[in-house]
Amino acid sequence: MCDRARQCLKQSEVIIGYKTYLSLIEHIVGKEQEVISSGMTREVERCEKVLELAEQGKTVSLISSGDPGVYGMAGVMYQTLHQRQVDIPIEVVPGISAANAAAASLGAPLMHDYVCISLSDLLTPWSTILKRVECAAQGDFVIAIYNPKSKQRTKHIEEVRRLLLETMEEDRPVGIVRNAKRGEEEVIISNLKDFTGCEIDMFTTVIIGNSQSYVKNGKLITPRGYQL
Repeated sequence: MCDRARQCLKQSEVIIGYKTYLSLIEHIVGKEQEVISSGMTREVERCEKVLELAEQGKTVSLISSGDPGVYGMAGVMYQTLHQRQVDIPIEVVPGISAANAAAASLGAPLMHDYVCISLSDLLTPWSTILKRVECAAQGDFVIAIYNPKSKQRTKHIEEVRRLLLETMEEDRPVGIVRNAKRGEEEVIISNLKDFTGCEIDMFTTVIIGNSQSYVKNGKLITPRGYQL
């Protein structure tokens, strides 16, 4: 979290967000501030509530985890604003996205070109997601996978693994970070053949190296090409 995010939280009269994310900032929220919590799939409803309160003249913070512009609430907030055709100023405060947090714990896997791909097919067709994975592999990108596995969606990560093995070697290094920088962090370095045997859930970020990535002294490194 950047300093500006802390400032905005302290200045807000109302804080709105997904209950799991609100639990991460309980130590920052003041007793005088109103907190409105809701569950998954209520994103549009939360944005509409933000606008309703803002139209009343209140300063409102809408919470995302990581960076709000990376699979977060920034886009749907702007879409809701435009749909309602109201003139309310919005500030998007940057955060640390999961790929960057996980990369720091793994070593330096994102030193060269990389892509971020979410395996959640709630809003994107699964065929489209697989096409993006295939193109990333063909381009020899490092691949950061968000939302790799949920209780209902257990086979998608296996399908991605099988697809990647068509063009990648079995020992391609794979980093797995759970709860990156949130406390109780778990960091594992595996390979493309075996990584799905590790514990993976919605709090996990998976980073698959490119053809030049390597593991040394327990760290996953992707060289950029410097002459040493």
